[in-house]
Amino acid sequence: MLATLSIVKSPRWLCPDILLRHILAQEVRRKPLSLFSPSSCPVSDAWRRKVSGGIRDVSTSGTLCAKVRGQSKKRELSEKKLTRHFVDHRRVKLVAGSGGKGVCSFHSEPRKEWGGPDGGNGGDGGSITIKANRYIKSLAQVVPVYKGENGQSGGSKNCYGRNGSPTYIQVPLGTVVKEQGKTVVDLSEHGQEYLAVYGGAGGKGNRFFLSNENRAPMTATPGTEGQERSLHLELRTMAHAGLVGFPNAGKSSLLRAISNARPAVAAYPFTTLNPHVGIVKYRDHEQVAVADIPGIIQGAHLNRGLGIAFLRHIERCRVLLFVLDMSTTEPWTQFQHLCYELDQYEPCLSQRPQAIIANKMDLPEAREKLETLKSNVTQRVIPVSALTGRNTEELILHLRELYDGYLQGEGNSGGGKPTRW
Repeated sequence: MLATLSIVKSPRWLCPDILLRHILAQEVRRKPLSLFSPSSCPVSDAWRRKVSGGIRDVSTSGTLCAKVRGQSKKRELSEKKLTRHFVDHRRVKLVAGSGGKGVCSFHSEPRKEWGGPDGGNGGDGGSITIKANRYIKSLAQVVPVYKGENGQSGGSKNCYGRNGSPTYIQVPLGTVVKEQGKTVVDLSEHGQEYLAVYGGAGGKGNRFFLSNENRAPMTATPGTEGQERSLHLELRTMAHAGLVGFPNAGKSSLLRAISNARPAVAAYPFTTLNPHVGIVKYRDHEQVAVADIPGIIQGAHLNRGLGIAFLRHIERCRVLLFVLDMSTTEPWTQFQHLCYELDQYEPCLSQRPQAIIANKMDLPEAREKLETLKSNVTQRVIPVSALTGRNTEELILHLRELYDGYLQGEGNSGGGKPTRW
């Protein structure tokens, strides 16, 4: 073996593959039978031997294996990422796809001098359709701009271009499509579609212009542009019940206590800027949607702060739950201010089915003001503590009573099917 290595060795560095191939050939010539015997296998020795020509130590005893990658565990989402706010209106710009251009070409074939025109037409652009889906509950997944797919250009040999694929925008039931303040369509049934913008028509190839007068047309037209529109999508019903109150009244904490929603809460005062919707589930599999409306301030009907935007959310709730902070000096004055703001924005808005929720009853000073509050209002007062969960069962049961009354009223009025979640 050493003699073999001394013969092969040269002052130049040899490629490991060439050197190994030469060693194996020499061993096969010398011991053709012992090469395959497991007891004395020179091949394994040749692989393990270190050659001064620059070959590294290798081994054939072990199987080739790569680094085993462990299964990557998904990290748990934080509370902040789990918080998803509810979107009940969205302004979108829709641009349909443009048509593909036609092609000017002539048939070319041996021994056929006058093949004639064979340019194909371009494909039509893709249209954009708004489709109602009962499994979608919010407009949060709707993006501001949608652009349809363009049609492909035509080809020679009378090949037509492919049409652009249509684009579908999934929206919840009860979505109202408006344009310049006017209602265009109300999507209230599952699977109902509205073709918002049409795709552009494809251009014509020179084959289209072939006639008895013109046997070799050189004309080909480009595709037309797709239709473009700006629409406003609004939900007719945001939720069955809405939590109405001033900032820091404990609406988000109350929503966390009675539903599966997880709006952001903290031990310091701050206000919610986006509405959140939670689902209250009952034993008979009925589901009631409750919305956490961002807190309104005095003068909200004059559009102070974001008053008009917040009052618009309240307008889309069928049942109102007024949340009062019992730690304030006079909680009953909060209720009067809230009703005034609602009536100034829309007359009789505060007359919808409602209940008063006296929150923060875990504080000592709140118990003294409860009787005074009941004597100043005529509505039913439900004392609760969102922090400790005290008396939330009474609130959930009364909410079901208001919801059943809403279903019965919608059914008797004949104004269409009531919204169910």
